[in-house]
Amino acid sequence: MATIKEISVPDIGNYTDVEIIEVAVKPGDKVRAEDSLITLETEKASMDVPSPYAGIIKEMKVKLGDKVSKDSLIALIEVAESETVPSKDNQAKEPPAPSKIAAPVKNEQPQEAKEELVTVSVPDTGAAKEVEVIEVAIKVGDVVKAEDTLITLESEKASMDIPSPYQGKIEKLLIKVGDKVVQGTPIVQMLAKLQPLKEATPAQRATVATSAPPEIPPRSQAPKQEAQKSVFIDFSNVHAGPATRRLARELGVDLTNVKGTGQRGRIVIKDVQTFVKSVMQNLQSGGGLGISFEKAPEVDFSQFGQIEVKPLSRIKKWTAKNLSRNWVTIPHVTQFDEADVTELEIFRQENQAAAKEHGTKLTPLPFIIMACVSALKTYPQFNASLAANGTDIVMKHYFHIGVAVDTPSGLMVPVIRNVDKKSLFDIAKELGELGALAKEGKLKAEQMQGSSFTISSLGSIGGTAFTPIINAPDVAILGISKVQIKPVFMNDQFVPRKILPLSLSYDHRVIDGVEGAKFAAFLAAQLQDIRKLLL
Repeated sequence: MATIKEISVPDIGNYTDVEIIEVAVKPGDKVRAEDSLITLETEKASMDVPSPYAGIIKEMKVKLGDKVSKDSLIALIEVAESETVPSKDNQAKEPPAPSKIAAPVKNEQPQEAKEELVTVSVPDTGAAKEVEVIEVAIKVGDVVKAEDTLITLESEKASMDIPSPYQGKIEKLLIKVGDKVVQGTPIVQMLAKLQPLKEATPAQRATVATSAPPEIPPRSQAPKQEAQKSVFIDFSNVHAGPATRRLARELGVDLTNVKGTGQRGRIVIKDVQTFVKSVMQNLQSGGGLGISFEKAPEVDFSQFGQIEVKPLSRIKKWTAKNLSRNWVTIPHVTQFDEADVTELEIFRQENQAAAKEHGTKLTPLPFIIMACVSALKTYPQFNASLAANGTDIVMKHYFHIGVAVDTPSGLMVPVIRNVDKKSLFDIAKELGELGALAKEGKLKAEQMQGSSFTISSLGSIGGTAFTPIINAPDVAILGISKVQIKPVFMNDQFVPRKILPLSLSYDHRVIDGVEGAKFAAFLAAQLQDIRKLLL
């Protein structure tokens, strides 16, 4: 004979009004004892509320987003008479119904877990030396379940969660963030319910000596209810603890893209780290950006009028891939400044004849390249690259300047090597030769590699400023716009001066804002008085 039983929220510690972040069943589902019904989330942890009975869900009394406390009604379940023995979470509320159990099993009556003050220590972590505590996930007074994270450790190779071996209440913290610990170091004192973690429930032990009842087939996975008005966004439909969620937020990881390896598919910190590692490896191998963006919808432009589809050139495809990666993965900051190049322009025009004798033509760019070398020597952090490990800086003692060139096939960046050892006319001549090779598509691969700093000049086209994208692995790029004649107040009057706009983009991981401003100001001063290039 079947009976209808009420299922309520068991003792969840000192928490009240805890949010339901998942409802795992619906009316009509067949469940087993200990199957998860709902998942709750507090400030410290998420927890599953299991069914104390095997049976059929008749009615759900809660929904996604509801706030519940101890004894809040969750559901009504139809239970067969032989299945009315509650699980351990509900023994205090309803005594187990008598069952026909063989004599040897009668001695195995369910007992209340014994509470005892115990000290939890660091288990064997496999580390050969001290490891650092990077997070403490609990505080005094918290009620934890077995397997809840207590602390997170970080070695040179990996970080790891240290779980609680018991269910109970935290009485005293014995470590703090930043401490160094080894195997056996005390972590906390807790009032623990000393019950073996894997111990079978009373209902499970009883079935050993009785005839096996008809097995209830596993219920089909219930579709998760969607919160009304879409207010429960974030990661509420993901099984993950607070430490894991915090790490995901810090790294910008969408947990819905991460596969959980924990119990019941729960996502643990190691899963997030593995996901990030795979993304970075994919990025380094050129497999994509590794960042999840919503794909733009495909539009049929022919519905608006006549169209023609042309494929991108090989160079433009390659450039698009690299520029997209650099823009997304490098934290860009652009410093804007101006240089008075009036005197420089006079000097340049006066020396065109001499340049012609050297078989070249003087443009402003050779002067700018020489000024950049002077600035790079003064501020060497701009002549560097961030190492692959992300923690070291590779300082370069050579000065190879890349210059962006617009070609019919797309953007190319030939590199002038050892600029610091070349004269103004040598630089001008090599610029012309490399530019011609680029436009003819005859540049060799080695002629476009090894730059330590890059210049992108739009001076012959126009514009007042722009944001050049860093040419990784360089950490900075200088953008040049068109020279403009502006009134400048000098000697108690406004006089027309030729002003060159400068746009300096730099990698904020390597260069801070003050250094960026100083570099731009120094460069402007060098261009304003080219005699300083001789110092």
